[in-house]
Amino acid sequence: MGTTQLAPVPVPEPKYLHLRTVLSQALDSEFSVGEILPNERELAARFGVARATLRQALEQLELEGRLQRRRGVGTTVAPPRVGVAVGAPGDAWPGAADDGWEPLDSAPAVPPASVADTLGTDREEAVHTVRRSRVSHGQPVAAEVLYVPRTSVPGLSAIDAPTGPARARAVLRALNTLEPGHRENAVELGSAHVDDARELDRLPGAPVLIVTTRWVTGDRTAALSVATYRADTCRLTFGEAGDVRIHHGPTASHAS
Repeated sequence: MGTTQLAPVPVPEPKYLHLRTVLSQALDSEFSVGEILPNERELAARFGVARATLRQALEQLELEGRLQRRRGVGTTVAPPRVGVAVGAPGDAWPGAADDGWEPLDSAPAVPPASVADTLGTDREEAVHTVRRSRVSHGQPVAAEVLYVPRTSVPGLSAIDAPTGPARARAVLRALNTLEPGHRENAVELGSAHVDDARELDRLPGAPVLIVTTRWVTGDRTAALSVATYRADTCRLTFGEAGDVRIHHGPTASHAS
């Protein structure tokens, strides 16, 4: 007896995804960049859906970078995604010339346990903690915390500036005296914590891209960066060598 192949049963599209398509078309035809959308009650009434369905559709559009939720303003139409390269060219250390980051502050601090384990330091040992920010087209797009073990910069016995950008630059200069190693990147989707949300002008819980970069020299971790990027402004692609580039528009070039 022959077998009969059953035709696949189409899975109905969730209502919020259909609404997302309708809303996306409305954004293209009725709204301009930066324009504030009507409130949820008005939008739900216009499209004849429950507010819970509307929220799901709006969250999807925010994740795709079509919308932004701005503190004290509301939901606005997002500008095109900005293009920013992740990490320094090649295997350069953080703080190399033109790496796009602005040093904000630095202070010795005990890192999270998972970071200490990656660095190979004692969990109670303070390391150099450098905070940097990244701005593109006048808006904050990323916040970074860079962890540098004292063993990576042993010549940095004293720093004139106890805190602030000057101290951060001193740590970065000392790091750049090391012999080049290699760099490893990992990317994951996350939610903005309160501190990140404040620095990135987002609401807590907003989608973010977390890029973790480990600089390795010899058999040890010389530095570890945890950079939080706004998911609504950034798009990441991966080059053949594993490098990462955030780009603007439909095409992208590989990171060098």
